Amino acid sequence: MARSLVDDGATALISFGLAGGLDPSLPPGALVVPSTVLSNGQIYVCDPALSEALGGMPIRSLLAVGTAVATAAEKQRLWRDHGAAAVDMESGAVAEVASAAGVPFAVIRAICDPADRDLPVSAVQALDLQGRIAFGTMARIVLRNPRELLGLATLGRDAARARRSLVRGAESLRRLAARDANLGGLAL
Repeated sequence: MARSLVDDGATALISFGLAGGLDPSLPPGALVVPSTVLSNGQIYVCDPALSEALGGMPIRSLLAVGTAVATAAEKQRLWRDHGAAAVDMESGAVAEVASAAGVPFAVIRAICDPADRDLPVSAVQALDLQGRIAFGTMARIVLRNPRELLGLATLGRDAARARRSLVRGAESLRRLAARDANLGGLAL
């Protein structure tokens, strides 16, 4: 999708969405803006002016991965090994496209699952290839293990908090774009 946005004339890209926390100090709902994205052994530098304009809490880096990071132990390992404060599955692709096209990019993400919490097994196993939840799969898992409901309820509460943070971030970005014609070509 990022490639088609650039092909259609976007002059900057913003990776916008949810992330997992790797830094133990980041609570659910924290809105973070990294200065770099670590992806496939590459370091992509986010545009400083665009990043500052997004607001949110500045962090040094976000780690882009190919699959969900499901356990607190894995989050701790990634924090220790990479020093990235957050992790997601999309920002690496956006950074790569922006870098190849020579357009500025930035990232704004809300922490959904904190570093000290495992994701419920049902939430991870029910994700399809596009990262969407297959509710039938989730229902079958929960029927086999009703204890999953508590973890899903906690994740749902934290995801709602993260989405509220993203809405506030989007509202700030829209106000900024309306004031600054230079940001009119942003693709969210």
